Amino acid sequence: MKHFLSCCLLLLSATTMAQRPDTDLYAQTSEVNNIMVQFEADRGILQRFYAIRNSPERRERLEKLYADYMQRLAALDWDKLPTGSRADYVLFRRNLQQERNLLTVEKTELAQLKPYFPFADSLYAAEARRRRGLTPNARALAAAWNEAGKAVRAQQALLAKDSALSPFLAQRGAGIARGLQQAIKSTYEFYTGFDPQFSWWMPAPYRVLDSLLNQYANTFQQIAKRAPSQKDDGSGIIGNPIGQAGVQVLLQHEMIPYSPDELIAIANREFAWCEKEMLKASRDMGFGDNWKAAMEKVKGTSVEPGSQPEAMLGLYNESVAFLKAHQLISLPPLAEETWRMNMLSPERQLVAPFFLGGEELLIAFPTNTMRHDDKMMSIRGNNPHFSRAVVHHELLAGHGLQQFMNDRYKAYRHFDTPFWTEGWALYWERLLWDRGFPRSAEDRVGMLFWRMHRCARIIFSLSYHTNKWTPQQCIDFLVERVNHERANAEGEVRRSFTGGYGPLYQIAYMIGGLQFEALKKELVDSGKMNIRDFHDAIIRENAMPVEMVRAILLDKLPNKDFKSSWRFYPL
Repeated sequence: MKHFLSCCLLLLSATTMAQRPDTDLYAQTSEVNNIMVQFEADRGILQRFYAIRNSPERRERLEKLYADYMQRLAALDWDKLPTGSRADYVLFRRNLQQERNLLTVEKTELAQLKPYFPFADSLYAAEARRRRGLTPNARALAAAWNEAGKAVRAQQALLAKDSALSPFLAQRGAGIARGLQQAIKSTYEFYTGFDPQFSWWMPAPYRVLDSLLNQYANTFQQIAKRAPSQKDDGSGIIGNPIGQAGVQVLLQHEMIPYSPDELIAIANREFAWCEKEMLKASRDMGFGDNWKAAMEKVKGTSVEPGSQPEAMLGLYNESVAFLKAHQLISLPPLAEETWRMNMLSPERQLVAPFFLGGEELLIAFPTNTMRHDDKMMSIRGNNPHFSRAVVHHELLAGHGLQQFMNDRYKAYRHFDTPFWTEGWALYWERLLWDRGFPRSAEDRVGMLFWRMHRCARIIFSLSYHTNKWTPQQCIDFLVERVNHERANAEGEVRRSFTGGYGPLYQIAYMIGGLQFEALKKELVDSGKMNIRDFHDAIIRENAMPVEMVRAILLDKLPNKDFKSSWRFYPL
């Protein structure tokens, strides 16, 4: 009997251990993950083998890969998949389809550009033989590369007069030329010095052809620059607005079931709330309804040069103490121990005039090399009251915690989206406001500045990408409506449209934050979960569209042909 009881206790202990988050297999994997791991390995090895971008051989092989994995995914027994696995299924299939769509675009553009590259097939073929180490006929190859050089010269003369190419086709043409350079370099460096015949015949044809391909690529680049989809409006910022239809396609991919006009309406409603709160803070500071005067006083509260890092450390310590006192989320001690600081260079501050964060907190503050006016604008824009709103956004429980946990939980999920990344960080700004983190009217002004800024990002970025505003209008809007320093407004707009961010990135802060806020109302405000468990559950699911987070937390099984329908913000 004693032995029987011991066995029961051991079994109960093992069952309990298996259900703990650290040991539960579904905390780290899913049926779909088993396929995704193999997909990442297969795609990686194929991209390394078929290394020449824009080559037909590479595209065709990747097309087959994506089709094969769509079939493997479809073979899973959908009805037996739990909610988290179904989320993985829906998102992985979505990503595969997006990759296939991109290859279709590539195929179309390569067909349009084929007349510009009549010499390409022979160069690709030589590189393919090189991969298996086949001995080349050096004399014949030298003649072929010599003829290819003549063909490049002839095509370049025609291309220089061609004004019909769109910026996107010209960009693709530059990519093809660079890929051909890579192909002949790979071939040349493999054989030269080892194959006596190759080393005797090939140096001159290679050098000439490489130089000509480089010039050809540069010509395509020049065409792309001189035929932008938007002209310089005096701001010096030239981007490529994608249009109403392009925005709608991206919103569908990100699972945001709103139109651009509806999102702007949401932003305007949130902006109106901010303005009312700003007037309250302004009155409390003794400035009546002149909230810009109140903000001017706040901007004048900067610390002395050299003191900004220590001031930010103080704000960080306050915010973490606040999170712990209110038991808002579990903070791993190692995450608290290992974040670190660095300073943004003057060059980086041209496109990032404020904090950046993650495992490393990057601080914007003027250096001794800046012009005086730029120094003063940077100092004013990075004052302690403004910074109070964003330290927890950049570190804990924002980007720093996201990065820490993403490396440790469901790390296979490659469903990155700014609506999760930036939305989560922005959500903490809103939550700490609601919980009373601002101590004074000046703190409220600082936190409201950032909330207004995030509303403005939706308005100006969507207005730009739907061809309603120019970059200069966006800059003026930030200066006039949000009271930005002009240099900081220019940096913000430059970052938005030429900094490598996607067209929806800037709207994702506020919209993603509102999604998390709506989910909190469903689960925490309703009494179904306590707030710490709610936050801990989200941060262990890794990055994905917030509607999928909602499906998992509500155990709401998505349909196999899932389409976004969550209207998280009533209009």
